[in-house]
Amino acid sequence: MKEIHWGFIGCGEVTEKKSGPAFNKVEGSYVEAVMSRSEEKARLYAERHQIKKWYTDAQELINDSNVNAIYIATPPSSHATFAIMAMKAGKPVYIEKPLASSYEDCARINRISLETGVPCFVAYYRRYLPYFIKVKELINSGIIGKVTNVQLRFSVPPRELDYNCQNNRPWRLQPDIAGGGYFYDLAPHQLDILQNLFGIITKAHGYCANIAHLYKAEDTISACFLFENGLPGSASWCFVGHQSAREDCIEVIGEKGLITFSVFDYKPIQIITSNGTNNITVENPPYVQLPIIKDVIEDLQGLGICESTSISATPVNWVMDRILGKL
Repeated sequence: MKEIHWGFIGCGEVTEKKSGPAFNKVEGSYVEAVMSRSEEKARLYAERHQIKKWYTDAQELINDSNVNAIYIATPPSSHATFAIMAMKAGKPVYIEKPLASSYEDCARINRISLETGVPCFVAYYRRYLPYFIKVKELINSGIIGKVTNVQLRFSVPPRELDYNCQNNRPWRLQPDIAGGGYFYDLAPHQLDILQNLFGIITKAHGYCANIAHLYKAEDTISACFLFENGLPGSASWCFVGHQSAREDCIEVIGEKGLITFSVFDYKPIQIITSNGTNNITVENPPYVQLPIIKDVIEDLQGLGICESTSISATPVNWVMDRILGKL
């Protein structure tokens, strides 16, 4: 493909701020059409971003002869359906994370991609950001020596909407749509970064609880896991913690020191060794998905290879489903 003409299935907040504008900033890439079940939402989005066409039916967008690649930005439960529709039509797919709402659906996507020969990419964009590239560079430099353990800690207070969501639950709190609660929405980015740094997680086990009973999904999780290279790790997530316990931290413990960084807050990367403490600030681009989208487009144009595929994304779902006891 020399020119990529994208069709968006879904045009919510993530396409407005993080990804949508980036598609038109890469040479040879254009947004041709958008789709939403809401006619008003699709039309207004298209008008706002000067997009030629809009649809309310996903199949009609996929069938558009001017569209040759599909971006799926809908809740996870529909990812597999839309991805398979697109790949069977011969159109490459770029999917928002997580790849699907279950490990089984990930396997379905991979099978169709293999059968059709149509590529499927996943929006694990953080591994492409300067901040995390710097983290990887520091770990690989040996500044903290051999890595001996990894610890992830994440805690946030409940959101205002969590207190009144029983009758109007956000899709992120509906396991049949999201795959789980906030864990299934946020942990994918953290787990993808860890596996990008240390390799595939081959063993995982978790304990989940609903402590606050604000919604039906799990709100507190503790887990342990083992990477393919034998490195052990542990993690805890709490979505109903007190403000004083707010934390977004991954600690990489080595024989010669410690590296700490955040996944969502982009706090300065901290290195602690016998020589003292060093804080490194790294700026990211305004459109955080631009680096990965550029990589996807260049892959489709035959100019490079994007490694964030449905194959590389599937282990994230496997780990989450293991932690939640779904596998």
